[in-house]
Amino acid sequence: MKNIIGTVIGAAIDRKDGDSGVKGAILGYAASGALKTVAKIGTLAAIGYGVVSLARRGAAR
Repeated sequence: MKNIIGTVIGAAIDRKDGDSGVKGAILGYAASGALKTVAKIGTLAAIGYGVVSLARRGAAR
């Protein structure tokens, strides 16, 4: 469902330029998938940073 929403939004943005909207639909589809991947990596990095920070704080005591 999220990919469909990204596709529709991308097509609508591309049509504003006077294009057919196909390129925007493809980019919208790819962007929605990429956004999920980036969010997962960001969450993992934040958790990792927290663990390392707590480990350093515990080792300093």
